[in-house]
Amino acid sequence: MILIALAGVGAGAINALVGSGTLITFPTLVALGYPPVTSTMSNAVGLVAGSLSGTWGYRRELRGQWRRLAWQLPASFIGAGLGAFLLLHLPETVFEQVVPVLLVVALALVVVGPRIQAYARQRAEAAGRSADDLSATRMAALVAATFAIGVYGGYFTAAQGIMLIAAMGALLPEDMQRMNAAKNLLSLVVNVVAAAAYILVAFDRISWEAAGLIAVGSLIGGYLGAHYGRRLSPNALRAVIVVVGTIGLYRLLTV
Repeated sequence: MILIALAGVGAGAINALVGSGTLITFPTLVALGYPPVTSTMSNAVGLVAGSLSGTWGYRRELRGQWRRLAWQLPASFIGAGLGAFLLLHLPETVFEQVVPVLLVVALALVVVGPRIQAYARQRAEAAGRSADDLSATRMAALVAATFAIGVYGGYFTAAQGIMLIAAMGALLPEDMQRMNAAKNLLSLVVNVVAAAAYILVAFDRISWEAAGLIAVGSLIGGYLGAHYGRRLSPNALRAVIVVVGTIGLYRLLTV
């Protein structure tokens, strides 16, 4: 119980800052013996609280982004619904085969995250104009990318935040803190949709003890991450994610 709660604190803080907190909680649950699908559902339900506190902590950076988010939010909502549908209706063996691949991809994204963020920062500094000044083509590309990441997030939430940062960094002349705020809000939508779908359709497959511990931990972690996390080394956070994620991957492949 202590390990799960601490993993929730770490995931909430990391989600507010980086967007890969699932790589802490999901491998922790798997390593403790929870089935992969139960782990992903319980994790999604528990991390809603952390996503909420992290989004609230970054609320000031959301100002001036609502015109664009009016298109991105529905894309995340619909994509998450499709992703949750796939998780609930595909055979569990498919999930068990796909998750290790997704986990490897997510861990790779965590490792290259600094380069993605540096690229996004360079684009923001060089552009010198509002992120709302988007061509129809770039807006369509951004909405399509947001939808695809929503599908991924509804199925397996790990590293969806870094994927969102990568997409927005490639298409928007925005600074990192504002993109991080948008990422937190979009991830919150995906987590809420996925959690609601799991509760409605697979209530008995969720470990409510684990979900509750993660919820309490992530609520605290999301607050700490949003308010104090910028003082911590991002490289140290990524190192923790990679180590724990690798342990979880080993556990998945050897069960």
